[in-house]
Amino acid sequence: MKGKTIVITGATSGIGYETALALAKKGARVIIISRDKNKIDSVIEKIQTLTSNKSIYGYTVDLSSQKQIREGCKNILQDFPHIDVLINNAGCWFSKLMYTEDMSEMQFAINHLATFLLTHLLLPALRKSDDPRVVNVNSDSHFNGKMHFNDVNLTKNYHGLRAYAQSKLANVLFTYEFDRRKHAGDPVMNALQPGLVKTDIGLKHTFPFHAFVWKLRRLAGISVAEGAATSIYLASSEECKGLSSTYWDEGRMKKSSAASYSIQDAQAVWALSEQLCTITNYFDPVL
Repeated sequence: MKGKTIVITGATSGIGYETALALAKKGARVIIISRDKNKIDSVIEKIQTLTSNKSIYGYTVDLSSQKQIREGCKNILQDFPHIDVLINNAGCWFSKLMYTEDMSEMQFAINHLATFLLTHLLLPALRKSDDPRVVNVNSDSHFNGKMHFNDVNLTKNYHGLRAYAQSKLANVLFTYEFDRRKHAGDPVMNALQPGLVKTDIGLKHTFPFHAFVWKLRRLAGISVAEGAATSIYLASSEECKGLSSTYWDEGRMKKSSAASYSIQDAQAVWALSEQLCTITNYFDPVL
């Protein structure tokens, strides 16, 4: 991975941090995207100290804001016109209905639309790589997902788990549809389920009962470092070169949900995502 440039969202903690650390150890130039500048600065210093790799950089971007995503990508492309791998790792879980400044439901915005928009905007830099890759960190929760196209914000029947599952299903549908639509020179794209990992995702923005349940559930989980292994593999392994439109679970390829293979729903998710992100031509990005 020496000389390769990797962009990772949500890399100041959890799976994202372990992924960034491992790729930095392999000699990659690592670019961290997070909303907290203080955390970014702290993680950069920590990774540089642990790896002796000074090529660690950070950009402050709130992924719930499409304006910030566009501004952040513009800055990244100015500094790094060549990108080899984009790892869409950031994710969230909310117990109650929350809206972004763009009036999208928060989980759908961060877990799916941010991935959709970031990939779109960074395509020019990814196309300059001889082995461009996009890795989408997903969840087996998408097996319980259903697309609510008539009420994607779930305003009439909101539940955190329902919203989370829908956002992850949308993301898998996008992963497969991207592969069907991409052009020569565009990156491969794969999705993964890291496993039940001992992270804090279920403790943030959640009701006390939901946080308690997550604390109990994650006791049976794997370590964060183990959870990052598949992301690292898909981003760096020579065995994955050219591999696209696949779904992985703890280092093994497997079938995703039956709903995720619906071409009709994938096309509908694509159209909806373009509309919500005000994208005219996905493969011709305008900053």
